[in-house]
Amino acid sequence: MDIALLLKAAVMGVVEGLTEFLPISSTGHLILAGQLIGFVGEKAKLFEIVIQSGAIFAVCIEYRRRFLGALTGVVSSAAARRFWINLAVAFLPLAVLGLIFGKAIKAHLFNAEFVAVTFILGGLVILWVERAGRAPRAVRVADVDDMTALDALKLGIAQTFALLPGTSRSGATIIGGMLFGLSRKAATEFSFFLAVPTLVSASIYSLYKERALLSFDDAGMWAVGFVTAFLSAYACVRWLIRFVSTHDFRPFAWYRIVFGAVVLVTSQTGWVAWHA
Repeated sequence: MDIALLLKAAVMGVVEGLTEFLPISSTGHLILAGQLIGFVGEKAKLFEIVIQSGAIFAVCIEYRRRFLGALTGVVSSAAARRFWINLAVAFLPLAVLGLIFGKAIKAHLFNAEFVAVTFILGGLVILWVERAGRAPRAVRVADVDDMTALDALKLGIAQTFALLPGTSRSGATIIGGMLFGLSRKAATEFSFFLAVPTLVSASIYSLYKERALLSFDDAGMWAVGFVTAFLSAYACVRWLIRFVSTHDFRPFAWYRIVFGAVVLVTSQTGWVAWHA
């Protein structure tokens, strides 16, 4: 058993879990962390995608009553049917554009400099949205149950920006939702729910496409990545819901800007060999 490999898997799992649901880009952090600790290559890329299932499991556990209620009530409850319809509508834009452009984006944009630039731009967008303010009268949708299919489509379109590494899937949906009139809590919770079909489908598709890379010898690496991603994501999800009830997202915006600037400076000066 390669202890060094298991430690790298644990680091990547924690990075995934802590960043998946925050508006700071899990993909961007995984790219940078992987290059920094030497966890790179085709198998590493597959690992980064599939350990998202650990983070998704955390959402399913935290909101198990919500999902079970929606499943059992799909025949008798209009609200339950609307919940699943909204998820399907919001999922489609990213699914379609991902199939069309995903391969080209991964080939040309998955590098430290591009991630750093999108980190900074995303931070500036968050600051602009928060500075614009969301007065109580501007909130049309206070709860996820009040969303319409059109609201879901708008958030699905916003989520497509997450195809660009460093943008942040959760950030795009949460900030987009606020711009479209959702409350901070509703936008955050729907981002959690939308992550389930989005990331599960990405994991299944990647596993099927890259099944030749799978090996029983790597079972320990996969297990460590899944468990650490689950534990860190579970803690993060519970914390974030409490955080958004009394805070805005400006701290994450400044983090993005500072971190992106550090990556650009270290890359240009050669202090960190991001492309090693």
